[in-house]
Amino acid sequence: MSDQRMKAPDAPVVVGIDGSASALAAASWAAAECARHQVPLRLVHGFMLPVNGYPDLVITAVEARHAIETQARDWLTEAAAAARATAPDVEITTEVVCCGGTALLVEESEKARLVVIGSQGLGTVTGLLVGSTALALAAHGRSPVVVVRGTEVPGGPVVVGVDGSPTSEAAVAFAFEEASLRGAPLTAVMTSQDFTVDSAYNVSRIAIDWAQVEEDERRLLAQRLAGWQEKYPDVEVRRVVLRDRPARALMRYGAEAQLLVVGSHDHGGFVGMLLGSTSQALVYHAPCPLAIVRKSE
Repeated sequence: MSDQRMKAPDAPVVVGIDGSASALAAASWAAAECARHQVPLRLVHGFMLPVNGYPDLVITAVEARHAIETQARDWLTEAAAAARATAPDVEITTEVVCCGGTALLVEESEKARLVVIGSQGLGTVTGLLVGSTALALAAHGRSPVVVVRGTEVPGGPVVVGVDGSPTSEAAVAFAFEEASLRGAPLTAVMTSQDFTVDSAYNVSRIAIDWAQVEEDERRLLAQRLAGWQEKYPDVEVRRVVLRDRPARALMRYGAEAQLLVVGSHDHGGFVGMLLGSTSQALVYHAPCPLAIVRKSE
């Protein structure tokens, strides 16, 4: 059974807020998601107090904490206003916690339907920080994580990457539910890549019957989707099998989508078609909001 299926029906959508414009976009996106699922929205901010290395710090620890908490509450108030502008009827709670941001979101994921973060935060290395947070949540969190980035295409499909393994089943389930709630079609993408052998003297292509490979993968993709198509007969499904690099294929189809969905492995590495560079490319460069969904257990 997947972690998500064990959650309470009214489990909230949690958003990490850091005062950035990207976090406000994440709050607005999450509010719309809450309205679709009829669940509450929880906005949180985690902070760490400076401990040393600040010789010019002339305020007390109590004063520093008060200033940080005041700023955090202002950020949360702003994010709540953005969320209400999107979905006025959604129940919203906020909390400031003395805890590292990533650790806080991992803890929040235990009871969350979904954890949402923006694609850019505050600071000079924000892309790296957001990326590491997303990957840490995918590895150690107990709920799907959404990175709100790019442009959500209204009326576009939900796109899901399918690698043919049981690991992607949770992503497919998530994608079907989202497509059904949004009244959107679903595009399921499976890719295969050329295999080459490199040497100091030549590069030769391994002899592979690609027509047979594609036929086998079309059959496998149909099998992976069959049960879900029966459960969600209202969702129009497009099946795509092509020979391409996974990240490039998913980013191409994601450019016309309202949501891109991929699966993750609970040990931190992406499996099947979502190995290493592909997962990182999607976290940093997906053209629309990206959902990373834990595998079923």
